[in-house]
Amino acid sequence: MSFFAPLFAEYDPLSLVLAALVMFVAGFVKGAVGFALPMVAVSGIGSILPAAVAVAALMLPALLTNVWQALRDGLGKALESLRTFRAYTLGIVVVMGLVAPLVSILPAPTLLLILGVGVTFFAAIQLAGWRPSAEMARRPAAGAVSAGIAGVFGGLAAVTGPPVVLYMLARGVPKVEQVRIQGVIFLLGLIVVTSIHGATGVLNAVTLPLSVLLIAPAFAGMAVGLWVQDRLAQETFRRATLVVLVIAGLNLLRRGLAG
Repeated sequence: MSFFAPLFAEYDPLSLVLAALVMFVAGFVKGAVGFALPMVAVSGIGSILPAAVAVAALMLPALLTNVWQALRDGLGKALESLRTFRAYTLGIVVVMGLVAPLVSILPAPTLLLILGVGVTFFAAIQLAGWRPSAEMARRPAAGAVSAGIAGVFGGLAAVTGPPVVLYMLARGVPKVEQVRIQGVIFLLGLIVVTSIHGATGVLNAVTLPLSVLLIAPAFAGMAVGLWVQDRLAQETFRRATLVVLVIAGLNLLRRGLAG
């Protein structure tokens, strides 16, 4: 109980219950579409608690749900996906590690605005009908740009999903393979970012217990979401991912502008 004592001393029970409910929804969305737990968690929990606390809180739930997502089809399949996208994955992880220390420096409104603009932009261009061609996506430069952008957003708040999803959709990667490689990329990146946050103090005596507390609702939500995902058609899956991006991105913008 002493492990959680600083958390309960800092925040009231209602705030913690609401944070757990948000994390359940975030887990559900991740299970259904294969990503977006950080976006939903940051935008939702960030409406209840400070932005930096929201970022810290999602670290362990995101890390462990990505273990589940990456290994759902077995270690062999995960390694096969990693080999296929090894250069792309390495680029994302390296940039995430370089950017992550900024979380302890940037003002909360600035952090939320950066995330909100990026997420909303990526979703809006897709919903407007723009989609990079498969030929364009296969160019090394396209992969490098996508990996760089994903690494920046991933380092700031583990929001690696939008550019990765767009890149995978453009490459025409099948749904199951897309979800698996997303899990592998997110997992490796989060291992690096979580380690950095532990060193910089973003994960501390208050936020680490909060992150532990939110693991269970994240897993419960993801279990329900995976049941839904298995019943989604490919095009329905694609549209659902974009709708999730728009909603989360606009909420991040609202939080950033509200200060």
